[in-house]
Amino acid sequence: MSNNKAFFFDRDGVLNKAIIKNGKPYPPKNLLELEIEKFSKEIIIFLKKLNYKIFVFTNQPDVSRKTIKKKDAVKINNFIKKKLQIDELFVCYCSVNSCFRRKPNPGMIYEAKKKWDINLKKSFVVGDRFKDIEAGANAGVMTIYINKSYKEKKPHNSNFVIKSLKEIKKIIKQENEKFKN
Repeated sequence: MSNNKAFFFDRDGVLNKAIIKNGKPYPPKNLLELEIEKFSKEIIIFLKKLNYKIFVFTNQPDVSRKTIKKKDAVKINNFIKKKLQIDELFVCYCSVNSCFRRKPNPGMIYEAKKKWDINLKKSFVVGDRFKDIEAGANAGVMTIYINKSYKEKKPHNSNFVIKSLKEIKKIIKQENEKFKN
């Protein structure tokens, strides 16, 4: 079994700020609307020092719905990947829930597992929505839910619930002690 461990971050609302309308989160439509979350870079540097691979896995159905241009989504992804030193970014542009890559399905996580030889039992998903946490649970990964108090369905099966990315440090220190034993 591989010792490669990873963090799978959702993009909008986790690494960058979501645009909130009527209590619901939406992705930025272009680079001008993009704002990186406060502790994103600090947490990623911390995790890389602990030898975690860093991935983004994001549903971007607005591209197939034609409310966001694919070139703008790609620009946002490329900016985030470079700025935050992401190892790889996995994107599902489907708007159909039956797509295996689309969260809450675990397809993007399994794709990373195969490509990067990841041990899912030592890995984590960080998300701010029900579908993120379900994808992690469906893949057998530990889950960290960032509760942003959106007006939508909340996950019920997350391993950890936090309010800010900076709280990940405490969780990882505790979990790494478990792995050592």
